[in-house]
Amino acid sequence: MNLHPSDPTNALRFLSIDAVQKANSGHPGMPMGMAEIATSLWSNHLKHNPSNPNWFNRDRFVLSNGHGSMLLYSLLHLTGYKLSINDLKDFRQLKSKTPGHPEY
Repeated sequence: MNLHPSDPTNALRFLSIDAVQKANSGHPGMPMGMAEIATSLWSNHLKHNPSNPNWFNRDRFVLSNGHGSMLLYSLLHLTGYKLSINDLKDFRQLKSKTPGHPEY
């Protein structure tokens, strides 16, 4: 597979690795392995709108594996949702927007 420079797949991987490393806790394997699939789903198949995250007709992406939450956080950040790079840096910290196992 040839990656185009604008392909966010490797950005997803590196954001995930960096956040897990900084937290000194977490599981980078799932985000690493699922980055290509997530990029394809998010870019080519799911209907969503970062400007209107509560849009009624949006598709829902359910990630039942909490260990891979960093993949979802990276996707949200890279596609324009209100999740900053500082939120990613706070991965697995108390009261952060990016807990290790999301509850909602």
